Amino acid sequence: MAKQLTGRSYRFDLGDLKVRFTFDSPTQGSFVVVHGAGLAPDGHAETGALNLREIREGVYLNSWTEASGATVTHLEDFGNGTLYSNVTVDGKLHHFTGTIKDA
Repeated sequence: MAKQLTGRSYRFDLGDLKVRFTFDSPTQGSFVVVHGAGLAPDGHAETGALNLREIREGVYLNSWTEASGATVTHLEDFGNGTLYSNVTVDGKLHHFTGTIKDA
């Protein structure tokens, strides 16, 4: 259930792209870009509305739109520590696969 994520922070490691993400509530998240891989400046921080849906226990479909207009869609598998991410920046779609770890 999404409430179990509330207040928890994770490290999303997607290769060159690294982000610290906090689930502020089931409908809001905050992130800090640790390493932006050319997609966002290192240190960029933002809070925004989430569209978080539980697919099955420990697996979530999570999406949001950033202030810049970038869109992010994640399939977050906390049981296996795996993250699949699609990010659209300036009309270009980027695909990532990485890991989820407690921050």
